[in-house]
Amino acid sequence: MRSDTGGSGPSGRQGTERVSDVGEFGVIDRITAGRPQPEGTLVGPGDDAAVLAAPDGRVVATVDTLVQGVHFRLDWSAPEQVGRKAVAANLADVAAMGAVPTGLLLSLACPASTPTAVVDGLASGIWDAAAEAGVGVVGGDTVSADQIVVTITALGDLEGRAPVLRSGAKVGDVVAVRGVLGWSAAGMEVLRRGFRSPLAMVAAHRTPRPPVREGPVAARAGATAMVDTSDGLLADLGHIAAASRVGIDVRSALVPVADKLRDVASALGADALRWALTGGEDHSLVACFPDEAAVPEGWTVFGDVRLGAGVRVDADRWGGAGDPGWRHWR
Repeated sequence: MRSDTGGSGPSGRQGTERVSDVGEFGVIDRITAGRPQPEGTLVGPGDDAAVLAAPDGRVVATVDTLVQGVHFRLDWSAPEQVGRKAVAANLADVAAMGAVPTGLLLSLACPASTPTAVVDGLASGIWDAAAEAGVGVVGGDTVSADQIVVTITALGDLEGRAPVLRSGAKVGDVVAVRGVLGWSAAGMEVLRRGFRSPLAMVAAHRTPRPPVREGPVAARAGATAMVDTSDGLLADLGHIAAASRVGIDVRSALVPVADKLRDVASALGADALRWALTGGEDHSLVACFPDEAAVPEGWTVFGDVRLGAGVRVDADRWGGAGDPGWRHWR
């Protein structure tokens, strides 16, 4: 799920100063100056590369890109919200490995005409989300482009544990989720219809809040496989099923579909369960555990791992999800 059209530009509340007025190093200074770094950052922005402590001896690394008009629109989201969204997508990937985030790298591409207030807003959102996760922006790059492109690389530490891979699910495992499902899809549909409320759904699309701290919790509880719901629940479960060479059964009656989501779906003539199963960008965590007793508090069990292949959803009771989730170049 992605925003399907691009806004014409930032809202009129920005000033007249542009990126071209301050130059590359002025932009870098606006992003990094005066920002605190955690103790694990040994060398931060200002040199050719950053240096981070790696007490585990291994580094988890992931990267994700947000493109204006594909992943966000500045007539739908403020720059601060776009910055937060960029960080959320990466922190969720680190958490899905069972790791703790340790640092972020930022690559920002934008037109010369971009207001510096947009850069300030992006930086503010990125740093606020980073601070909440206990990390800093340790370096990056800036470049000219025809549209705004925000790329975040996130690094993480496994704290001595084995990484939780997609390939570890075993027959007999239970499948559980922590976080919301379908809220970002609902928020995007609300925005497409020209509305700005309910705020909870719109906020879930603009600034997803992945349960980052729950990744290591799941790993310590013995999670055998884990993934974040970036492309949609069924699509991401399909990644686990394929990597683990197993089948996964989803019990639709147990999939957590919030009452608020049902209310929005009813008002818009949509299907709340379909949003929960196929809507992406919630960045919630889905994991397999050896049994229900191993599932941490706050997680919801909704499925089972079986012999076979693929993902099944109560096929005799529900007509199927149709499109299983987001795919680029479709």
